[in-house]
Amino acid sequence: MNLASSSLLVLTSGDDVAVARGDIAKGQVLHADGLAIIALADIPSGHKIALRGVACGQPIRKYGQIIGQASTVVKPGDYVHVHNLEMPSGSSTHTLANVYQPTVFNDNDVSFDGYVRADGRVGTRNYIGVISSVNCSATVCKQIAAAFDAGYLRDYPNVDGVVAITHGSGCGMGAKGDGIEILKRTLRGYADHVNFAGVLVIGLGCEVNQLAPLMEQLADRPAVLKASLVIQEAGGTRETVQRGIALVQAMLAPVNTQQRSNVSARHLTVGLQCGGSDGYSGITANPALGAAVDLVVRHGGTAILSETPEIYGAEHLLTARCASPQIAEKLMSRIHWWEDYVRHHDGDMNNNPSPGNKAGGITTILEKSLGAVAKAGATGLMGVYEYGEPIEQKGLVFMDTPGYDPVSATGQVAGGANLICFTTGRGSTYGCKPTPSLKIATNSQLFKRMTLDMDFNAGAIVEGTESVAEAGARLFHLMLATASGRPTCSEENGMGDNEFLPWQIGAVM
Repeated sequence: MNLASSSLLVLTSGDDVAVARGDIAKGQVLHADGLAIIALADIPSGHKIALRGVACGQPIRKYGQIIGQASTVVKPGDYVHVHNLEMPSGSSTHTLANVYQPTVFNDNDVSFDGYVRADGRVGTRNYIGVISSVNCSATVCKQIAAAFDAGYLRDYPNVDGVVAITHGSGCGMGAKGDGIEILKRTLRGYADHVNFAGVLVIGLGCEVNQLAPLMEQLADRPAVLKASLVIQEAGGTRETVQRGIALVQAMLAPVNTQQRSNVSARHLTVGLQCGGSDGYSGITANPALGAAVDLVVRHGGTAILSETPEIYGAEHLLTARCASPQIAEKLMSRIHWWEDYVRHHDGDMNNNPSPGNKAGGITTILEKSLGAVAKAGATGLMGVYEYGEPIEQKGLVFMDTPGYDPVSATGQVAGGANLICFTTGRGSTYGCKPTPSLKIATNSQLFKRMTLDMDFNAGAIVEGTESVAEAGARLFHLMLATASGRPTCSEENGMGDNEFLPWQIGAVM
């Protein structure tokens, strides 16, 4: 990356476009990549300017990779965006030799203070969960959780809260197939999540997603810390609320006895997210997160890359790093599944970037994906998982999820993520319970504008005052501090109670 120019960022020498470091005025003379050009239009900060002429129908490169093709003749100095850059008519076939190298682990004993559970897993928070099996029990769950406000919990300082995990499904769906299996897997993942020291699961009674089989599949806990209620058997909503409050009250004292202790960073499982992206996402926040991920992996931890539609077009960069051909084949099978899925619903894989992404300077899904993959750092890809599937492999792994952030993060948490790192250039405010979510701003203007929502500023990279490696190291230390109990902005803002959103596939009956 060339940061020498005061006005332009050239990400790879030979790119057809550069990124505006600030607003550029029409007629401004610019120098980049050994070229002198005149801006032929006003170009907003974070957007692209042509360094070279490109004929209509020919590819345009950024990051040293194709991000689309010119839909008109592009001249040096042109503003390059949706009016003259489009997706190719057919996806390219990528050939790239495998470059996987085993991770060299760091012998330094890096640690954080977490909650060691009986099974050896380590939590970063200490919640009690009240979980609905079906939408019909959602209000009851919320009323039970609402009884335990901050005032009530003042005598239980080690209890981070009582959280209602509710959703809009669980019935009106087939009893077999992907839809019900994904819901069951996601609910199991949350009910067994290491950040829930105790759980109460509540059903209505007549729903498709029956409560008894779910409870039978949950991991063992002390009886007082795992309970269930069925509204139709308990006598109705009011009776269930009162009984539920009593069951949670019985959990408070044993959960409060849990104490943090010093543990290795190998117990970190970090979900990687990006949303509300802009033209700086692939230059600052995502590469910085990738550098932090490399540190997590080298200290024995796990990082989960997801959002399959947002690696589309950049999947070759991941398959080249797969630890085995089978892992690469599994990743490609999920890509092909998405192509079929979108085609079946008359959709288009390029329907992402969103309008907000485009306003921030991202034009095509290829461009977005190339920046998004930077979150994954440079270590090998060790496994590919279905949505919400328990993550068992250490190192960098991939989980197949939609690109919609709450749905994607829900799958990661169900898989075991005990920390979320979320990059944003437009200002996403996602919070998550029971897993803390760090918000990483791509630029200093956003960080200053939304300072009470952003946990980390990666804008110093584009300003030239901090390298990607330096920002990554700083972020890694923030991750350890957060895992040790430092509250995130979303936690301080009281967010995270409404973001549980399992992936819904299949017909609503």
